[in-house]
Amino acid sequence: MLLTANKEHRMRSISDTITHLKQMPQSALRGDGQNNNLTPMEGYGSDPGALRALLYVPAGLAANAPLVVVLHGCTQTAASYDHGSGWSELAERFGFAVLFPEQQRANNPNLCFNWFSPEDVRRSSGEVESIREMVFATVERHRLDPARVFVTGLSAGGAMTSAMLACHPEIFAGGAIIAGLPFGTAWGVPEALERMRGRGHDRASLSERVRAASPHRGPWPAVSVWHGSSDPTVDAVNAEMIVDQWRGLHRVGEPDTVGRVAGHAHRTWRDATGRAVIEQYTVSGMGRGTPLATRGDEACGTPGAHMLDAGISSTYRIAAAWGIVPTVAPLRPVKTPSAATGRLDTAATINDALRAAGLIRS
Repeated sequence: MLLTANKEHRMRSISDTITHLKQMPQSALRGDGQNNNLTPMEGYGSDPGALRALLYVPAGLAANAPLVVVLHGCTQTAASYDHGSGWSELAERFGFAVLFPEQQRANNPNLCFNWFSPEDVRRSSGEVESIREMVFATVERHRLDPARVFVTGLSAGGAMTSAMLACHPEIFAGGAIIAGLPFGTAWGVPEALERMRGRGHDRASLSERVRAASPHRGPWPAVSVWHGSSDPTVDAVNAEMIVDQWRGLHRVGEPDTVGRVAGHAHRTWRDATGRAVIEQYTVSGMGRGTPLATRGDEACGTPGAHMLDAGISSTYRIAAAWGIVPTVAPLRPVKTPSAATGRLDTAATINDALRAAGLIRS
């Protein structure tokens, strides 16, 4: 009888735990940003692009810290991209601020930044101007370093990163374009779809399009280009064209180094001073998405839709190229669930229930 009672008690503990998990909101189980680290920012400017601004600023952040601007891809939100890419996680660990401009459905039903719309990718106009206003307000309010402002994005966010670097190169020390396109290659949806497929590109004037986008004449931002070799949506020829666009601006020829990092092709171009001004990663076998590492000291973020475990952390490697995290990652701290993050460690909850039921040992 006692054995039967103990067994029944254990089964009730497991059943109660499963019931509890089923009743919890899916956002809590996923930790996908419904209860997230980002804080809305209001009153940052005229906002002609009608975007939303969200911030992550670590508590006690020192003055003159860097700022990273992160642009999500189509169908994503700022919170979901942050959860997947791990940018606020890295910011907390190493001490910098992150700004997330967010697209609104009234502007684009698929939540894509409008990188192909002339009024949105012109200096002092549309979405480009909204993002510029966000950057200036964030730097001023949080006493950040205006010489260490960087921008990165995925897919449509990557193409908008190209636009920000072209329209406001004086603002950014560097940019990282993931599964994106070069600036000034499409005006309107039909052309955008063709360029994404790698068709109809005019290679002759790539660099001149950037020069024509602003009165800036240098120095130019350093650029990091990432693309999956098996991207079915944005053809990898676009990565080569981004490199060519910025090679012309930086006046560099063949790459100075060619090798592999974590098994993936990596090339670097240096200018006459020895500064690395362009780098390119081709992620072997990867489709459209942000490359993640889920293991090792560089690991951050969480795999999901268009957030792909490729064994290399683009988030960490990009930040290291910008000099805002160590080149060699220090030992990664062990994550623990906390009220501050609002995220549930589901595996730990289940293990606790099994342990309480006597089915596993500590």
